[in-house]
Amino acid sequence: MATKILIIGACGQIGTELTLALRAKHGNENVIAGDIREGGEELMKSGPFEQVDATNYKAIEDIVMHYEVDHIYLMAAMLSATAEKFPMRGWNLNMDSLFNVLNLAKDKKISKIFWPSSIAVFGPTTPKNDTPQTTVMEPTTVYGISKQTGERWCEYYHQKYGVDVRSIRYPGLISYKTLPGGGTTDYAVEIFHEALEKQEYTSFLSETTALPMMFMDDAIRATISLMEAPNENLTVRSSYNLGGISFTPKQLAESIKTEIPSFSINYEPDFRQPIADSWPSSINDEQAQKDWDWKHEYDLPKMTKAMLNGLESLK
Repeated sequence: MATKILIIGACGQIGTELTLALRAKHGNENVIAGDIREGGEELMKSGPFEQVDATNYKAIEDIVMHYEVDHIYLMAAMLSATAEKFPMRGWNLNMDSLFNVLNLAKDKKISKIFWPSSIAVFGPTTPKNDTPQTTVMEPTTVYGISKQTGERWCEYYHQKYGVDVRSIRYPGLISYKTLPGGGTTDYAVEIFHEALEKQEYTSFLSETTALPMMFMDDAIRATISLMEAPNENLTVRSSYNLGGISFTPKQLAESIKTEIPSFSINYEPDFRQPIADSWPSSINDEQAQKDWDWKHEYDLPKMTKAMLNGLESLK
């Protein structure tokens, strides 16, 4: 029997590419895309789609029963910048959706969960450089608080009920295939669009703000690799640190200038700057390397070329 997979939040930045990657691997008919709204043409035409509210337990349960779903990837969330504007909506979406899938697994209606955490779980008191897997976590954003809380519940459900839940603390994710979704690291996607269209960009973070980032191809590969790792190899049931590449807006602009010499950048930090200042500058992911052989492939020059070439190909 083929593994049946449901992706909730399938039309978002990560969900779109994850859905297509899993359909390529498991067969289109075995990967059900679920979201509160429809997605892009490629996603909608490539396999089954169900409109679903991630906070509605009964609706999710109905899809699980109908398709005989084994695994759920819960990608629905309200991200950092948006959740600061709508704190209770962000909290309710991020927490209710997680409890829905954890309880489905507790009741043995599904066998495995992927739930993404984030570098937002860290805070101003966390060591900023080479942030370790286990460290001080005092997040200062609604998004970070919800993700830290979610990590604790994931570990609790694993220890108390044997739920097979797996998680990654994503850094900022960079993709040319979908638009960003309201995060503090979105400048690193917007800058490529503006570089090609206008040859200039105004960053909402300061030129010296270093943050951990990752090209989407690496993030998708990491997600699938973790889900395929043998259960007995995994030592972290809260969420794995995932390191990629760390850079500042100035360093990213310089990388773009090697490809587009006429490009220029300006800086006008806004309300997202304090959020970014509370996050790490670089991440230590030795535990992921040890437990499931994780290694990123894209450095800054390779990612810059991939982004510009990818956006050009979409024109």
